[in-house]
This record gives sequence, structure tokens and C-alpha cells, in this order.
Amino acid sequence: MLGRGSLAEWLHLRLTDSQRQFVLWVVAGLACGLAAVLYHESIVGLFFWVRKLSDAAGPFWGAAILVGAPTLGGLASGLVSTKIEKSAAGGGITQVKARYFLSFGVFRFREALWRFVASALAVGSGNAMGPEGPTIHICAALASFIGRKFGLAKRKIQAMVPIGAAAGLSAAFNTPMAAMFFVFEELIGEITSRSIFGILIAVVISAIVERTLVGEHALFILGLPAFQTSWWMLLCLPIAILCALIGTFFVKTLLALRLKAREKRYAGLPLWLRPALAGAVIGLTGVVILRLTGHDGVFSIGYDDLSEVLNGRLVVLSVLLLLLAGKLFSYIAASAAGTSGGIFAPVLFFGGMIGAVVGVSGQTLGFGYTNHVVGALALIGMGCMFASVIRCPLTSFMIVFEMTHNYTIMLPLMVGNIVAYALSVRWHPISLYDSMLLQDGITLRKMPACQGDQDWHSLPVQAIMTFDVATAFDDFSARENLERIGRIARSHHAYPVLGAAGKLVGIATHAELEELVKNGDERPLAEVLAGRRCVTVTSETSISDAARILVLEDVLEVPVVPPSDKTRLLGIVTLHDIARQQNAIE
Repeated sequence: MLGRGSLAEWLHLRLTDSQRQFVLWVVAGLACGLAAVLYHESIVGLFFWVRKLSDAAGPFWGAAILVGAPTLGGLASGLVSTKIEKSAAGGGITQVKARYFLSFGVFRFREALWRFVASALAVGSGNAMGPEGPTIHICAALASFIGRKFGLAKRKIQAMVPIGAAAGLSAAFNTPMAAMFFVFEELIGEITSRSIFGILIAVVISAIVERTLVGEHALFILGLPAFQTSWWMLLCLPIAILCALIGTFFVKTLLALRLKAREKRYAGLPLWLRPALAGAVIGLTGVVILRLTGHDGVFSIGYDDLSEVLNGRLVVLSVLLLLLAGKLFSYIAASAAGTSGGIFAPVLFFGGMIGAVVGVSGQTLGFGYTNHVVGALALIGMGCMFASVIRCPLTSFMIVFEMTHNYTIMLPLMVGNIVAYALSVRWHPISLYDSMLLQDGITLRKMPACQGDQDWHSLPVQAIMTFDVATAFDDFSARENLERIGRIARSHHAYPVLGAAGKLVGIATHAELEELVKNGDERPLAEVLAGRRCVTVTSETSISDAARILVLEDVLEVPVVPPSDKTRLLGIVTLHDIARQQNAIE
């Protein structure tokens, strides 16, 4: 009998600190392993029944079911993530990173529960997403909840988050080593002796749970032979370049659509309805490709078709291209709409198709290798695409190895990963997850990983820029602009001036506007600024370069614009922002 004391108090009296920690790690591993298996089986089971009903309903009604199911699943996801639990929207990993760095890893249990519901319904009904990000979110929240129930201090609750995340990913993919690498590469940012033992214990326990309930086999059961080092392995280089190109396009498109979805012109489209509309688009796309190819890989996780590719049984170039295009388009639609689902499975799907396309193209050109080689090239593509988009090169080759248990292509896989990673970093310096956090107004300057010994001067200005900017309109006079700004925002030193369709036309200081008002100048700002050069920096300009531009141009602030469109305002960076960052580091 525990009496009036809590479980935490009872454990404190009966166990030493080391024993209590071990119990916590074991409990977290068990709970996260069970949650991950239950979540994954819910998705697989739900989509199995969707396909079974559509096959039994005939061509017309079967197509209607395949369109209606992801629409309803998206609607459920949208309603949950807007009306019940807002953190259930999106992929889940950005929420985990934000809570880990900014809130001591404190989650509510309802976050895990509603993420489970929203994502299982969305992905299980056929939306083109994966289970891994939500699994990480569910299990991180579950581990945090366990830590709070055990009465841990906030710092120790924070340490439970990577333990839960790793345990969840381990059970989701049956990849314990890759789960550890991912947590260290993406969440913690470094490998520390303090955290490695607890993560190892939880990962092992969750893997045991997953293998006990589901089985010992790898995620993909392959019939590929053991390969000898051969010339065809050099194809890892064009695969890596293609994955870097398509991965960068994918990331930039996804980020651009996330921003566009927030524009005022789309404010009339309710947030809860957007995942349903995306689900309808995914359903139509998937049905068209299913009719053209006989394959349903666009829907849900898509591992059945990916397994066919990896085993060298799906080697029709037109089918591979259609599946790649359909999945790419469908995932972007779902993610931009805020549907609850992950990115790992789609990224691996993209990479597998790209590798197979290169392999089949080589066969067409008369290179003379077997279909088994095409499957091996698809494996290399999976790793290269993961390294390009997720930006965790160690995780990328370890996850492919653990998912397939094929060691003989590790060397070309590692070479391809390095090339894909290096090119994608050059073409888009900020990773996808950090870019999403920046779009959400969570800046890297608040994160420990961007402080300390790192050369923060080389970070892009979007790491420290201000996103919420007070602006002026070029068709208003100075007086009208100051009156408008006084009603909706506090005054600032300067204001970017926007013209038709929100295009950036210049910048005006507060003192300049007051001087115009004092002189009774009622001209619209378009006339005042006519012929004046507007100094800007792009979101990818380094902090040191931005500081140099500010000094050379003798200005205190500059608007920040995307590299591809110098008239679209993203935010503003000031000398004060740079000085604050310098002071924070020191």
C-alpha cells in the first residue's frame, strides 16, 4: 500500500537514483514500443479494409471509395488538429524539437492521444504520408508524460523526450540503431554519454516489444543476392545528384506552399477543411495512377510497391515515373494542407523510385545487368533521398541497412549519401525541419544547437530575422500609413513598403514619415520612393554578409526576400538583431 504518497515518492524511498532511472527507461521503452506497434497496425489495418472494400465494390464505386476515404480521413485530421488538439497537425517532428528546446520537453498526454487518432485516420484512409514522424511525436509525448508521473524535475523530463522519440522510431521501422542515430543527429545535435545509455535501453526494449508482437523480419523482405564490387555501383553518383536535385525541389516547393497557404487570400478557406480537400486530390491522383499502372503506391505508406521495386519485380520505366510523380505531388498536397502524417516513408518511396528509374534507364541503354541490380540501385536511391531531405547522413545508410539487412551495397550507398547530402546542403543550407520552425516563427537563435562553439556568423539571416513585420502601403500617404500602423502595431524604426499584390517596393523610416506629415506632404509613398533603390538581402545570406551590407549601405535594417523573388517580403533583419545574437553567444 502506497498510502498518501505518490508513485514517485514510493520509488524515491525504495530505489536509488540509478535504479529509478533504469526503471524509467524500461517503462518508457515498453510503453513506446506498444504505442508504436498499435499505431502502425492501426494504419495498416485501416488501409487494408479500404482496399478490400474498393476491390469488392467494382470499378466505379471502388474508385469512389478510394477518393472518399482519404477525403474523410483528411477531414478527421483537420477537425482534430484545429478543434481539439492543434499540435496534432503536420508531421510531428517539428513539434518535438520545439518542445524539447523551448519547453523542457513537457507534453500533455492528450497530445499523444489525439496525434494517434488524427494521423492513424489520415494515413490509414489513404493520404500519401508516413507513420514515422507521428510515431516520434506520440512516443516523445508519452515518455514526457511518464517522466512527469514519476515526479522528475524539468531537466530530467526534457531528457525523456529523445528516449521516447528513439524508442518510437525503433519500433516503427524495426531499426534500433538508426533510431539512435536520428535522435542524436536531428534532435539532440550531438552524441553525449549522459543520454546514450538511457536511449540504448529504451530502444532495445521497444525493439523487443515490436519483434515479439510483429515478428523478427526486416521491414522489407528482399531476395537480392550478395553483390560483388562492380562497375554498376558507380551509378550511385547520378542517383545521388538526381536525389539532391529532386530533394531540393521538393523541400523548396513544400516550404513555399506552406507560406502561401498562410496568405490572406486563402484566409476564407477554413483550416479544418484543407486536409479534406487535399485528401480528395490525393484520392483522384491515386485512382488515375492505379488505373494506368495497376499499382496503388500513391495511397498511404506505399511499402508494397516499394518492396516490388526493391526486389527487382517492378521495372517498367513509365510505371516508376508515374508512381514517383504521383507520390511527390500527393505528399506535397497533404503536407501543405496540414494533414497529420510523417515524411520518412514518402521520402524513402521517392528515393526508391529514382534509383530504379536510373537502373531501368541503364538497362534500356544496354548496360546488361539484371533486375536484381535495379533493386540494389533502388536501395541506394532510398538512402540518397533520405540524406538529401532529412539531412541525417548517418541515419540514412543505417536505416536502409536495418530495413533490408543487405550489407553488400553499403559502400556505394555511403558514397551516394555523402554526395547527395553535400549537394543538398549547398543548394538549400537550412534543413527542412529547421526551415519549418523558422516559418513558424521559432528562430534558431533560441536553440542551444546554434549557440556555443558554432560559427553563428555563417548561419543564414533567416535564423535571426523578424518574421512579423509592420509594413506601410505605397498607395497611402505618410499620414495614412502612420495612422494605420498606430491602430494595428507598435511603431518601429522603419517599415517595408508594399505595393500592388503585396510586392516590396522600398523601405521608409518612421522619422521620414513623421517629417512628411510635418510638412503636410499628402503624396502616396509610391511617389516619395520613386527612383530610390531598395537594399535587400535574401533569406540565405549569411549573418556576416548581412552585417557587412548594413554597414556599407549605412542603414540600420534591410528587408529579407527569397532568392527566387526579390519583391516578396519574408521579414526584416536589423543591426540590433545581429548585436543581440552576439551578446547571447558571449
